Amino acid sequence: MKIAMLAPISWRTPPRAYGPWELVTSLLTEALVARGVDVTLFATLDSQTAGTLAGVVPAPYSEDPAIDAKVWEFAHLAHLFERAGEFDLIHNQADFPAHAFANLVPTPMVTTIHGFSSDRILPMYKPYEHRVHYVAISDSDRHPSLDYAATIHHGIRIDDFPFEPQGAERLLFFGRIHPDKGAADSIRVARAAGREIVLAGIVQDSGYSEREVEPLLGPDARFIGAVGGAERARTLGQAAALLHLIHFDEPFGLSVAEAMACGTPVIAYARGSMPELIVDGVTGFLVNTEAEAIAAVERLGEIDRAACRAHAIERFSVERMADDYLALYRRILGS
Repeated sequence: MKIAMLAPISWRTPPRAYGPWELVTSLLTEALVARGVDVTLFATLDSQTAGTLAGVVPAPYSEDPAIDAKVWEFAHLAHLFERAGEFDLIHNQADFPAHAFANLVPTPMVTTIHGFSSDRILPMYKPYEHRVHYVAISDSDRHPSLDYAATIHHGIRIDDFPFEPQGAERLLFFGRIHPDKGAADSIRVARAAGREIVLAGIVQDSGYSEREVEPLLGPDARFIGAVGGAERARTLGQAAALLHLIHFDEPFGLSVAEAMACGTPVIAYARGSMPELIVDGVTGFLVNTEAEAIAAVERLGEIDRAACRAHAIERFSVERMADDYLALYRRILGS
């Protein structure tokens, strides 16, 4: 089986710190290669893989201002589709632009939809639903008007997130500094609960950060920026809980799975995929208001961190994700 894996080009694959789509693309690629699948990763030229790297984009456009996103995305797509005949299947991880090429080649195609952002993108999905096999990353993120081939939850390398049986007293916010992610909510909840909080991530909305987040920072609420690799795991593991007080319907939430793998429970607003990821009262708490979140902090002693780890191993391993995608590929290819 020869697979062409199309990565986004916003960040390197795998990303150095932030870059969830690129991270999942890398995790799946490496797991497939480890199973003996012939995978060619189409990604930025600085990307890393145990498979075959194919690229024309010199660097990620989010890291190098000399890279014009539109220009290089078209070059990136053309590079893959001009070679489509070399592969049994194309797996698109880079959203809808690839669909423009779908009817021009006979090679079967899978698109993982890393979050259905709005109905405005439907014109690049609906006409292709019987040509491209769509994968949702959670049942909650399925658009009601589209046909899907499967729902496949993301997986993580469990061994990259060592179990922390004790954690610490402080709380953690881990994600984009953006109104959707609820950084300010998390600071208010932590402060009301009498806990310190660390905030990790990139500033995606500087106006929100300046108005709503930075005025709340202090000795008990520190922003440490984006973290990756071993530091990411330490940050997630050395927390009493991850606060995920989202203001949108989260399609998945990698940090939620990663936190649980470390043994860290998650307190989240019950929106989007959160009820699919968190077992209320077992691996964290699903809440609806800041007051409920504050009360949940007081109940963290009820959570067994070993149960969080066990849940992540069972539900969110990269091995399970790779097995699910391989089963889909074989079904599409009839073998």
